[in-house]
Amino acid sequence: MATSFWHPFANMSDVKDKSFTVVRGEGNYVYDKEDRAYFDATASLWYANAGYGRREIIDAIKNQAELLACYSTFGDITNEPAEELADFVAQRSPMENSKVFFVSGGGDAIETAAKLARKYFHELGQGDRTLIVSRKDSYHGTHGFGTSLAGIAPNRVGWGDLISGVALVDRDDPEDLVHLANSVGSDKIAAIFVEPVIGAGGVHLPTEGYLERIREITKEIGALMIVDSVICGFGRLGYWFGPERFGVVPDMITFAKGITSGYVPLGGVVVSGEIADPFFNKGATFRHGPTYAGHPLAAAAGIANCQFLENEGLIAKGQELEGKLKEALDASSDSPLIEEVRGGLGLLGALEFDTDRRQSDPSIMAKVQMEMRSRGFLVRPLVSSIAVSPPLSVTEDEIERLGNAFVDALKAADR
Repeated sequence: MATSFWHPFANMSDVKDKSFTVVRGEGNYVYDKEDRAYFDATASLWYANAGYGRREIIDAIKNQAELLACYSTFGDITNEPAEELADFVAQRSPMENSKVFFVSGGGDAIETAAKLARKYFHELGQGDRTLIVSRKDSYHGTHGFGTSLAGIAPNRVGWGDLISGVALVDRDDPEDLVHLANSVGSDKIAAIFVEPVIGAGGVHLPTEGYLERIREITKEIGALMIVDSVICGFGRLGYWFGPERFGVVPDMITFAKGITSGYVPLGGVVVSGEIADPFFNKGATFRHGPTYAGHPLAAAAGIANCQFLENEGLIAKGQELEGKLKEALDASSDSPLIEEVRGGLGLLGALEFDTDRRQSDPSIMAKVQMEMRSRGFLVRPLVSSIAVSPPLSVTEDEIERLGNAFVDALKAADR
């Protein structure tokens, strides 16, 4: 019987009769219905930073469910886990006097930050500042603003009219933002979204000085810099959020994924005190928020997860193990299927597939993915590459075995 479950980002005509069922998880591994183990080389969808089956997180969820599983935080209503997690996040933020707006996931966070940027300038009497900018190859979710800002071309087509007042700039050249400002008028730009390392667009590292220069430009033209750390946060780059690694202090940071290691959906926006000021001190109301903003069960999971990451020293692992992961991936650099190996900045990387080979055999990446799965490793094809982003609890031995599996899988797929 074909499934009734409609999978995200899936060709259901292929998937409906041959889905892959994950039954349980333990540590850095997940298991199928036959109880075969698979090393989770992608931390699910970039988020299982703590790994699976962590009792500290599971018990926190259970205890909170028994105490208060859910309640709205609209208006003046709050709950203790939301307050505690907001304080935890704000204290580790690179911005001064940070405030934290909770949502249900990364797409919600992008929507929130984009609307807040426009609303902030409206409150300042600069209502013409509405243009929101993103980079080519970037990914900012699939909500209204996220789809409109998509730098991955296939994610933008087929939807009809999208949100107006958005623009794309070059992925690697920060001066393209200057060119845009000169073209449209710097007083029209509200904000630019920047991923510290572009994730779903193919794991593209920033060019030398890119983020630092973007911060300078936004200050020069009076716009906001919003760092999208949905993928890069909570240890993926060796820091709590990611921009700290570059010495950059943005105006907002969007987050999700790693804040709970995926145990419960949760996201949010860290907002600098300056940007929050009209709303906290001058009477403006931000008429926005999802039903589950500040959900107590999600917040309890976030607290337990963040404490686990901190207590186990996992935040730093994103930087400490980046060289080992790059070395493991480099072992495949001489494969005729591979055009480029990307990595070395954070615990994530990608194998870029040869353009001619992809054109002559469009299924080649899927073949490699299946070869890896047959060897007990779960990896993820992107547009033109296969990405890895293992849990922060990964061992050096597991990284080495991952690299060896890629070498064998590429050879098998190339036969």
